[in-house]
Amino acid sequence: MKTIVTGAAGFIGSNIVKALNERGVTKIIAVDNLSKAEKFKNLIDCDIVDYIDKQDFIERIQAGHFDGDVEAIFHEGACSDTMETDGRYMMENNFRYSSILLDWCLDQDVQFLYASSAATYGASSVFREEREFEGPLNVYGYSKFLFDQIVRKRLALQPSSQIVGFRYFNVYGPRENHKGRMASVAFHNFHQFRADGKVKLFEGSHGYENGGQMRDFVFVGDVAKVNLFFLDHPEKSGIFNLGSGRAQSFNDVAVAAVNGCRKAKGEAPLGLAELRAQGLLEYIAFPEALKGKYQAFTQADLTKLRDAGYDAPMATVEEGVSQYIDWLQAHV
Repeated sequence: MKTIVTGAAGFIGSNIVKALNERGVTKIIAVDNLSKAEKFKNLIDCDIVDYIDKQDFIERIQAGHFDGDVEAIFHEGACSDTMETDGRYMMENNFRYSSILLDWCLDQDVQFLYASSAATYGASSVFREEREFEGPLNVYGYSKFLFDQIVRKRLALQPSSQIVGFRYFNVYGPRENHKGRMASVAFHNFHQFRADGKVKLFEGSHGYENGGQMRDFVFVGDVAKVNLFFLDHPEKSGIFNLGSGRAQSFNDVAVAAVNGCRKAKGEAPLGLAELRAQGLLEYIAFPEALKGKYQAFTQADLTKLRDAGYDAPMATVEEGVSQYIDWLQAHV
């Protein structure tokens, strides 16, 4: 039996492929769209049995080519650009494609684990997996939100089939080099510091309690672990938040990134005040294009995830970004 990972050459997908490999799983069919060819680098150190273009794959699934030969699908493939304005493309790519895979998995009794998003919550201040707190601010969030509603209906009709959705918060970590402007804050902080000797943050990055922004930043290693936990427990279904469970400021990320770079040069870590005083951290105006489309505060309520039995700790920004900077230093 094979395991399928869609979006396999992408950020989270490639980390899941690598995590599967580390437990000895190599019968993996990688599905993706390599029109942006640089993503292939994410799979160089991974073992798979086949690669299929995402459009060829959906046609073959519908034609019955994989019937009876698949154990699980990790559906990570999606357009994740929150600034994408082509709603037709977003809905076809994120909603319709996902719906076809879901129905096939239910028909074949295949475990279906998929990427939802914290963008489903929009401007809500409560991040709990309930309809009353959901209200996406952009068409990306809406595409994920609408599919989650379909999943809820399918689970009510077929409770014995495993369907698991993960509402990813701000994921960062290895294998996101191809994402460009949509890469994590930690990624951009690292490259900006290497290039300019300083990091620039938007005004308000000091923290929500002072009128700024704080987000739930979750290390991709933890994301992969949670995915594999549910793979190991096919009796567990539902839609779950997947974040660190804590809100931290963009300042925290920048401090961890800069100190990670300093450590690589044998320099002592500095605190926020010292970084600002030495001109290593500056603030710029918040972009007009993001106003009204941006979640100023996010913090995953992990109650449901913990109740499902996942009890491993989630990395703090200080822990996760430090690991990530070490990885980036070795791979640039």
